[in-house]
Amino acid sequence: MTTRKLAVVTSGLSTPSSTRMLADRLAEATREKLVATGTDVDVTTIEVRDLAHSITNNMLTGFADDALQGAIDAVTGADGLIAVSPVFKTSYAGLFKSFIDVIDNTALTDLPVVVGATGGTPRHSLALDFAMRPLFTYMHSVVVPTGVYAASDDWGAGAETVKALPERIDRAARELAALMEHSTRSENVVDPFALDENFDQLLGGFQGN
Repeated sequence: MTTRKLAVVTSGLSTPSSTRMLADRLAEATREKLVATGTDVDVTTIEVRDLAHSITNNMLTGFADDALQGAIDAVTGADGLIAVSPVFKTSYAGLFKSFIDVIDNTALTDLPVVVGATGGTPRHSLALDFAMRPLFTYMHSVVVPTGVYAASDDWGAGAETVKALPERIDRAARELAALMEHSTRSENVVDPFALDENFDQLLGGFQGN
């Protein structure tokens, strides 16, 4: 069975958080779509809150510790990305942006992405198209047409009856799964420390000189 790698980045600040809830629902829906086509899925979820100190240290020193580097590698080596942030003052969380800032500008090229956001009222949903989508477009990612915003009311009584949020999740997951199914990004990740020649060849070259 073919395996695809799915990275999930969630930047909720509380435990539990609606941001994590939305990210988990998107991930599960995407996994179900891929499994239905005979594709296995390796899901890695990254809680940006847990990396706050590492991100700050990276910005100050230019070096990522093991935890942060592992998160970066999971995102850059994925076949698909689900990125969900709470909305503060009409835009994504600063911590979320800080994590994206430590990723190389070209490392997300051609990466299929679903953007999601959570907030108190529906009027903050514009952050998807005016903040999150342009961010990943700048990174040369392929952002699927459907973004998913969840307001507080979407989690309350009657939300399942209306089915607006579940339908948006299903549509976004279907779009992401279709792109991930044909992705080869996780198979083409190059080790930046790998040598073009083995040590014997290199030593032989030096000895020949």
